[in-house]
Amino acid sequence: MNDARKHLLNVLVVLAGIVFIVKLFFIQVADNKYAQLADSNALLREVEYPVRGLIYDRHGELIVHNSPEYDLYVVVKDTHPFDSARFCYVFDMTREQLRLAFRDLKMRKEYKPFKPTLFLKQLSNVDFAKIQDRLDELPGFFIQARTTRSYSTPSLANALGYVSEISKEQLARDSLKLYRQGDYIGQSGIEQFYEAELSGTRGVRFKLRNAKGIVQGSFNKGKFDTLSRPGLDLITGIDLKLQQYTELLMKGKAGSAVAIEPATGEILALVSGPSYDPALLTGKAFSSNFRLVSADTNKPLFNRALMAQYRPGSIFKIAQAMTALQQGVITPDTRIRCDRSVIACHGRHSNEDLRGAIANSCNPYFHQVFRRMIQKGKADDPFTDSHLGLAEWHAHIESFGFGKKLGVDLPNHLIIKKKTKK
Repeated sequence: MNDARKHLLNVLVVLAGIVFIVKLFFIQVADNKYAQLADSNALLREVEYPVRGLIYDRHGELIVHNSPEYDLYVVVKDTHPFDSARFCYVFDMTREQLRLAFRDLKMRKEYKPFKPTLFLKQLSNVDFAKIQDRLDELPGFFIQARTTRSYSTPSLANALGYVSEISKEQLARDSLKLYRQGDYIGQSGIEQFYEAELSGTRGVRFKLRNAKGIVQGSFNKGKFDTLSRPGLDLITGIDLKLQQYTELLMKGKAGSAVAIEPATGEILALVSGPSYDPALLTGKAFSSNFRLVSADTNKPLFNRALMAQYRPGSIFKIAQAMTALQQGVITPDTRIRCDRSVIACHGRHSNEDLRGAIANSCNPYFHQVFRRMIQKGKADDPFTDSHLGLAEWHAHIESFGFGKKLGVDLPNHLIIKKKTKK
């Protein structure tokens, strides 16, 4: 009898142990919520956003810098009891606005009541100054500092591009997982082309909190913290004064103007008009301003210098002259009469050599030169002859770089390729 009771007692102890182990497994492994909740009670994971690199002109003039802005985060479970009247007073909100803000917060996919979640974004210096001494009255809320772009001049909007919050589509294409929802990214122009250099690397700080959610200091003396790395500064080839003067010349006009240093190929000025003030697409008013700029029928976001289609105009005569000289159909002393019955011309000139034809931009001269290049008598059939001549001419023109990318460090420049049937 005693042996039976002893055996039963052993079975009960083993069963109790199994139940305890299963329950412990459920709490620690199967239901990760408890582990997260325990961690979040003690630790606050605070992202340290990097400072984006500055942009200068070729002479060291500052063009783009950074201004501080502040995001308000909330850990919802730490806000109870919540004093809505106090919050509305501090942030100058109505109760309805506050209700909608919490509703939107809880509808987000990433929302968890025990984790920090963005509540109000892009608070200005003025907003921060008003609330920084009152945050201790609002448990569960804390400020996360970051920066936004500022501009020393209203120039260069299309060349610089703009920075905004990364889109869901861009996040999906981020195979290296460098970005997270809410990060800023260069969306066009120099900001986009040099995103990897300008963006920097985020850091993380872990802070200890007490049972009331009040930060007590760094966790484990900062052993697990990682410092943010600021982005690299960028010195461009732009001459800011020349850029501003070119923009003045283009004021009220639709078109583009590009100034290039012939010896190096550096772009000294790049203007697209009509344009916009780059300060419009930064800060809290970005979304509303972007809608206005996008809807503008003058298309200020369209970079005409890189994306518009233009006929090359008289400057193409230089390439024509060099091609004709290479093919041997003319010499520098070849004279051709300015026959205006074939094509119109301008200025007063008559029987010009190549130098005079270039100086006076003589249309009939280069019309005849082109005919000589495509009709060389290499075939009896005039159509075949023209086809052969055009093919040779096209190869020479492409050798100058026409129809190819210039290697300019700006995205989205348009390359025109004429489709031909074989």
